[in-house]
Amino acid sequence: MKKFSRIRTVLSVVVALVLAGTLSASAAPAPAVNSAAIDPAAISALEKMGTYLRSLNAYAIEAAIQKELVLENGLKVQLAESASLVARRPDRLTLKVSSERKEREFFYDGRQFTLWAPRVNSYATVVAPPTIRELIIKLEEKFGIEMPLVDLFKWGTEESRIKDITVAMELGIARIDGADCTHYGFRQEGLDWQIWIQKGNFPLPRKLVLTTTTDEARPQHQTVLTWNLAPVFIDKDFTFEPPPNAQRIVFAQPAQ
Repeated sequence: MKKFSRIRTVLSVVVALVLAGTLSASAAPAPAVNSAAIDPAAISALEKMGTYLRSLNAYAIEAAIQKELVLENGLKVQLAESASLVARRPDRLTLKVSSERKEREFFYDGRQFTLWAPRVNSYATVVAPPTIRELIIKLEEKFGIEMPLVDLFKWGTEESRIKDITVAMELGIARIDGADCTHYGFRQEGLDWQIWIQKGNFPLPRKLVLTTTTDEARPQHQTVLTWNLAPVFIDKDFTFEPPPNAQRIVFAQPAQ
C-alpha cells in the first residue's frame, strides 16, 4: 500500500486550508535579505492580517489547491483540489472540497456538525460547540479531522504559533489575480512557508506556499484564494439534509 508524506499545515499557522485565481508577476531581481533573521515588519503584517480577518463577520472563499505528495518509492506526484467555503461568525460554516479522488462537504449550523461524502452516499453528524473556533479544536483533538482553510480562523490567536517563527522577511511585490500583494517568507521548525498579502485596506491572504523541510524531497502545498466579502446565503445553507437512502455512520476516534 502506498504511503504518502503528509504536508503539515500552517496558520496554526488551511486552508490543509484550503482551497480559484491566477498568478502573474513581472520579472524582478532577487530581493535583498534582511541581515536580521526576523524582520519585525513581516511579523507585523501577519498580525495586521489576523486582526482584519477576525473583524470580518461573513465571507466566501474559492480556493485552488495544488498538493505534492511523496510516494514510498520516492516519486513525487502532484494532486489538484478545489474548495469553496462560506462562513458567518461566530457559528455558521459550510465547506465543499473536490478532487479527482474524493468529494467532501462540511456543514455547521451552530448546533450540529456534519461531514458528507457524496460519492459513497454516507454522512456522520455530531453535536457541535457554539463557535467555529471551538468546532475546529474539537474536530482536530477528538476526531483527527483537519478541514482545509479553517486555519484562517486561527490567525491572531494562540493557535497561530507566530512565536515559533525563526525567519521572517519581505520578498517584494507581486500581483495575484489582479491584486497587488506583498510577498513574505517565513521559517518554522520543519516548514518553510510563503504568503502573499493584499496591499491596502483589505489585507487578505491571497496565496500560500508551504514547503516541508523534514522530507528530503521538500514537497509543497500551494493554495490560491479568491475572496467575496459580501456573500449571499440563508441559514438553511449551513444545515445538512440527507438525501434518500443516504447511510449514516459514526465518526471514528483516533487511538490515544
